[in-house]
Amino acid sequence: MKFIIILFLVVGSNGLLYGQTISGTVFEKDSETSIEYVNIGIFGKNIGTVSDQNGKYTLQIKPDYFNDTLVFSCIGYQSYSVKVSDFINLNNGNVRLEKRSYDITEVVVRPKKIKQKTLGITTKNKSIVACIQNSKGYELGVLMSNKTTSFLKEVTINVKACTYDTIFFRINIYKTHEKKQFENILSNPIYVSLSKQEIKDKITIDLRSLNLVVEGDFLVSFEYIKDLGPGSFCFCASLFHKSYGRGTSQGTWDTWPVGISISVDVDVER
Repeated sequence: MKFIIILFLVVGSNGLLYGQTISGTVFEKDSETSIEYVNIGIFGKNIGTVSDQNGKYTLQIKPDYFNDTLVFSCIGYQSYSVKVSDFINLNNGNVRLEKRSYDITEVVVRPKKIKQKTLGITTKNKSIVACIQNSKGYELGVLMSNKTTSFLKEVTINVKACTYDTIFFRINIYKTHEKKQFENILSNPIYVSLSKQEIKDKITIDLRSLNLVVEGDFLVSFEYIKDLGPGSFCFCASLFHKSYGRGTSQGTWDTWPVGISISVDVDVER
């Protein structure tokens, strides 16, 4: 009898500690097609995850957050927001996202004077290092300061070390609004998969085919979207700059006192 009582107390305390576990699959609306790598989390809190390549997810939520908002978002789809308690009580865990339509901006072609420019942090110094945590939805980026219109050509990441056999991540491009308020401008995700042998000292991602044009400042980030297992990925870094990061999907952006080496080659108007 004593053993049974102790076991009950342990299980009860764990339930209070860990709260509710929700799980399910994210699909396209009106379709049985699952959506891979969806950002799922409590808005403004570092509690979240990313769905796997089959759209499946699992997330633990403590009772403290039952009155907060749970958000499902993915590039190319309309976001879905719901109160946590309502989702737990009324939903089987499956979610359907509606495809997002994008307005086509009118392009006026006229002669312009263009110059090439590199924005961001370009250091190759390996004595200062910033390692990113292997956690789904963990994101770290650099603000690109620019006063004019930029045509994005190429992203470069200078790497200190990678011990994973293969690294898989997503590059995000955000336009800036208010302080630490960013909006993803991509209509299609940018996934990068590389072996350790392919990385060497840097990663280069060609953006020319995406025809990305940004007005003013923008943020370029590196995001983990799957569990890579044991290992580490470390950037070259600078003490004279800062980075922006968040612990998981839908979390709040914070500033880091060290700038990771991410830069973008752009064409800008003179």
